Amino acid sequence: MRIQSLQSELDRQESTRRESRDALRASETALSDINRALRELDVRARDAATRARDAEARQRAGEMAIQRRQAEIGRLLAATYVSGAPGALRLALAGEDPAESARQLHYAALASGAAARTLDAYRANVRELESLRRAARDEAAAVEAVERERRAERERAAAERRERQKVMDKIAGELRRSRREMRVLQADETRLSRVIEEIGKVLAARPGAGHATRPAPPQSPAPRPAPSPGPDAAPMPAGAFSTLRGRLRLPVRGELAARAGAQAGDGGAGRKGVFIRSAEGESVRSVAAGRVVFADWMRGFGNLIIVDHGESYLSVYGNNEALLKRPGDAVSAGEALATVGATGGNEETGLYFELRHLGKAFDPLRWIGR
Repeated sequence: MRIQSLQSELDRQESTRRESRDALRASETALSDINRALRELDVRARDAATRARDAEARQRAGEMAIQRRQAEIGRLLAATYVSGAPGALRLALAGEDPAESARQLHYAALASGAAARTLDAYRANVRELESLRRAARDEAAAVEAVERERRAERERAAAERRERQKVMDKIAGELRRSRREMRVLQADETRLSRVIEEIGKVLAARPGAGHATRPAPPQSPAPRPAPSPGPDAAPMPAGAFSTLRGRLRLPVRGELAARAGAQAGDGGAGRKGVFIRSAEGESVRSVAAGRVVFADWMRGFGNLIIVDHGESYLSVYGNNEALLKRPGDAVSAGEALATVGATGGNEETGLYFELRHLGKAFDPLRWIGR
């Protein structure tokens, strides 16, 4: 894909002047992969546990069916013994009224058929119960296998976090200095802008791509009170993105720590988006329906995910701990995209969030509902 090629090209161009934060890339990318795998294993574990419970319930139902058949057979045997049901030969030789003999033979045949059907049903129940027991054992084994995988992944995650902390401890001072430098911040912004520009070209080249529908929303210098991010369960709006101004919700619960345009370095570089301080592992949710067009590690932004919402609108989510979606994945409004972290050299956990139209960033708070 052209976007992935651009990322590789940027890496090659900057290979001679890599900053210390690049040492984090392998560790933070690995952590993202591990945490995504853990999320997927959690889903598998829930599914396997549900199947195991269903198999156990079917097994119990099968055992109860066999008990009912056994009781039925017992009643048939007892009734046969008590009534002394006549055999066909004895009735034929008894010399009784032929009509009465025929009637008793008919009833004996019916009783014999009912007993045979009961025995056949019992045998079928026994075979089904054995099958259900095998299925229950298989599902229990599947649950145990998933649990082993989860334990292994959690151990890998713990080891990777220790490794990342070693890197952070080693380069903490240099990271703090580089984040204050104007040139570093400008390089980060240029890198993101180039990727977004390439995304725009790719999207515009797709069959059926329409023209830009609306100009970028105007920016007003007058600040407005920051909205509080809503709970995860709050509904997200639906509809064309251009109709959602004033109706969006912030993508994560937390505290608004920095607005768009706030100084981000000693040189006075302004942020293009907002930073929401949030707890590690908190779900980062898509502000609207769309499709993931970028999901990778990027210098300055850590584990970064970008969603295309149509009409040349993009939402950008950076500094994530884990990326839960891959390029090409369709997402609905409110669907979890990532989990909060402190990747890309951040010293505190939280989400960096941008909205862009025609490649240009605009203040996302003006699209957030109160």
